[in-house]
Amino acid sequence: MLTGKQKRFLRSKAHHLDPIFQVGKGGVNENMIKQIADALEARELFKVSILQNCEEDKTEVAEKLSEGTGAEIVQIIGNTIVLYKESTEKKTIILP
Repeated sequence: MLTGKQKRFLRSKAHHLDPIFQVGKGGVNENMIKQIADALEARELFKVSILQNCEEDKTEVAEKLSEGTGAEIVQIIGNTIVLYKESTEKKTIILP
């Protein structure tokens, strides 16, 4: 679980990032979860964009992605989710 200070730090790091993945009409599926888990291992922190035609609520999408990948939800702002998971091999972000 991330503390408030850690979330603030991660939000500032994620501010300049562009969303890598998009969740659309199909919603969250196993293939997407696997790809996001691989990307989290490589990058540790990134954004996921939720498209207008997505039928699921953004909090449901965030929870499914978080549970499926084992990542922490840093922030949900608008239709964008910021996810963080500490990498086991390529650790680049050092939390305060």
